[in-house]
Formats: sequence, C-alpha cells, structure tokens
Amino acid sequence: MSSWDFIAKLVAIGDSATGKSSLTIRLCEGRFSPHHDVTIGVEFGSRIVPVGPPNTQPPKSKPGVSRDPSLVNISEGLPEPRRAEPQVEQRHMKLSLWDTAGQETYKSVTRSYFRGASGALLVFDISRRQTFNHVQDWLNDLRQIAEPDIVVVLVGNKSDLAAGDENKREVTKEEAEEWAKKNGVLEYVETSAKSGEGVEMAFGRVAERIYQNIEAGKYDLNDRRSGVKGPGAIANRGNVKLGAPAKAGYGCC
Repeated sequence: MSSWDFIAKLVAIGDSATGKSSLTIRLCEGRFSPHHDVTIGVEFGSRIVPVGPPNTQPPKSKPGVSRDPSLVNISEGLPEPRRAEPQVEQRHMKLSLWDTAGQETYKSVTRSYFRGASGALLVFDISRRQTFNHVQDWLNDLRQIAEPDIVVVLVGNKSDLAAGDENKREVTKEEAEEWAKKNGVLEYVETSAKSGEGVEMAFGRVAERIYQNIEAGKYDLNDRRSGVKGPGAIANRGNVKLGAPAKAGYGCC
C-alpha cells in the first residue's frame, strides 16, 4: 500500500540566488547548506505532507468553556456525556518538487517544467528589491504555460536578514501582501531557509489548497497529463529517501 494518497507537481521559480534550492533542501532534508551550487536547469526533490482533516481541523475548545445547548436536562455541575467523534483517516500528499534555475540563460529549459505543475512557489529575496521587481515577469511566464488554476504562493525568503540591528530588508510585508492580492496569488509567506522558519508553512499552504481542489473535483487523477495524480495512475512508483524528515508528521521520500 502506498504511503501517500496523491502526488502533486510543484515548481519553485524566481531569480537566481533567492534561495529556491535552499528551501527545497530545507523541506526535504531538514538542513541548510550555506554554499549551494547555482542550479543549472532543474533539480528535483520530494516530500510527503499531511493534507486535509484531521491535520487541518481547528483546535478543540477547553472542557467547560462551552456547553451543548441541546443537553437541557443535564444538571449544573455534572459532566456532559462523552460524544463519540468520527474517525477521519489522515490523507497524505507527495510533493514532487522541481527547483528551477533563475538565470535568463536557462529560461527556455525551466519554462518547459511549468507544464503539468499544479502548484508553484514564486520566490524572491526580501533583502534584494530587484528580485521582487521581477516576480511579475515570472508569474506571467508561469501563467502562459501552466494550467489556469495553478496554485501560487509568493515567498519572501531570507527573513533572517531582517532581524537584529543590521536589518537588510528592502521589501516590506505590506507591499508583498498587496502584490499577492492584486495578482490573484493565494497568499504571501515569509521564510528563512537558514532557520527553517515559514518553510513548511509555504509548502503546506500550496499542498492544502491543491487538496481542496481535489475535493472539488478539479483534477482528473487518472490522467497522466494532470498536475495531480492518485496512486493508481503512477507506474513503478518507488520511494527514494532524500533525507531525514524535518518535523514529526512529515516524511521525506
């Protein structure tokens, strides 16, 4: 039996040296490499993440905080009868991560990987405004080639450079959030591949929205051209471990 229920293709796009490879390594291997070589063409990684309930269910209220109004015959001070909660099986999604090169030289190659992607992380460096100025061009390229309903999250990486006295931030959260809203991007998330802050959130937001689209019937899971597939559509699916999971509940494969 497969350890995942769905597999989704994600691409990481953006200018060179914004930290796309570092984000992928942090998610898949739980580590940070300060001297990663420049990506030539594309690199690949994968990670299994939980999607849907019970992973996304809101936290339960504390006992005694609220009372079921239908239990009118229960005397004050007595505990309410325990209600059996339905068991929901956790679903898992395997994220097939394609880390693309940011140099103009390789754009003709990297654009070909946009096809068939169901999700994208549009990455810029918060300490270099020029990389933020280019996200519009990357989004335009993506939407020309990828599926119309591709899930996109704007990622401001290197948030660790905005901490302390030597704040190197050149792009504010407010303007990045405004850009995301204006351009129909799901949301804006700040990350630090160095510390790991926000990394799982960024990928998790994409995965969760893709799962919602699956539930809404937006993908043909048996079509090999679809950006999302079920286990039955994958032949010879082997799990290759890339590194130890960064957090309990997530698996790398």
